[in-house]
Amino acid sequence: CFFNANNKIDKRMTVADKSSHLLKGALASGVINAIINGIINWFTVKDQARLLLTGDLISSDQHTVFAGAVPLAVSLAFILTTVAYFTTKEEGKPSYFPSVFVIAIKHSIYAFGLVVIFAILLQRIAGAIEVTPVASAFIAGIIAGLVGGIVDYETKRRLIAHD
Repeated sequence: CFFNANNKIDKRMTVADKSSHLLKGALASGVINAIINGIINWFTVKDQARLLLTGDLISSDQHTVFAGAVPLAVSLAFILTTVAYFTTKEEGKPSYFPSVFVIAIKHSIYAFGLVVIFAILLQRIAGAIEVTPVASAFIAGIIAGLVGGIVDYETKRRLIAHD
């Protein structure tokens, strides 16, 4: 068992066992976030016939899939880092502010950078691609799932390794 009777991480577990449990938790977090955010995105765009994946202009007023995915990834990274911190029962974990707050900011910056870089490369290589609302929801869900899983794993790994 990953946690002992007091809901704290068992210190006798090997690093491989801890990593395995962290991966299972991160996978669950990723799947849950993918489903929830995919459904939310679908309800947001379901009335549109087609959506562009990316826009060619930075000042465009047209909604694109990645224009919605960037703030989704950034806010999700910050929120899930905070949630992972407060749901991890670990003796001697660092205080939230400033150490974990800085980690949350870093996760948000990384999420912003990765999604924007991917969107720019996609626009550059493939040009204007139109997708259906279902495809938009699927893409938003995949992005949310990746962010959710990676942030959960990295935050808890750092908290456990802190001692």
